[in-house]
Amino acid sequence: MTVAFIALGSNLGDARGQVLSAFDALDALPQTCLLDRSPLYLTPPWGVLDQPAFINAVARIDTLLSPHDLLDALLGIERAAGRVRDGERWGPRTLDLDVLHMEGVALSDDRLTLPHPRIAERAFVLLPLSELAPDLLLQGQGKVADLLAATDTKGCERLP
Repeated sequence: MTVAFIALGSNLGDARGQVLSAFDALDALPQTCLLDRSPLYLTPPWGVLDQPAFINAVARIDTLLSPHDLLDALLGIERAAGRVRDGERWGPRTLDLDVLHMEGVALSDDRLTLPHPRIAERAFVLLPLSELAPDLLLQGQGKVADLLAATDTKGCERLP
């Protein structure tokens, strides 16, 4: 089994419900077990600013799936939640799932880069990730707690 961290986000429809349902969908993946989930965060949009705020979280899973099989499974969960990938980046979405890190895996190809190359730029990822793994060392980026300390978290709110 390999420990992996998955980012979850939504800002359309019942965003909170979409993220909570996605935790269950992750736990239901074959050869995969949900180990832990972060609290939810309300965060301002990133990239495209003219859109609703997001609900974001991170899941820690244990999986036997390969990185690409895991990516394909996440894309299936997104489609089941009504996500349509139309080529627009950073826009509104019913559900967004990203593989952030897989223990012992460094990978970069046309479909997937691990660890995720933009973790250090994103408070909406670092805040929930730091709740689960503040001491996680991301190859080429640094320790999660240190990355978070250097990131602007203005407008981000931990939800009850």
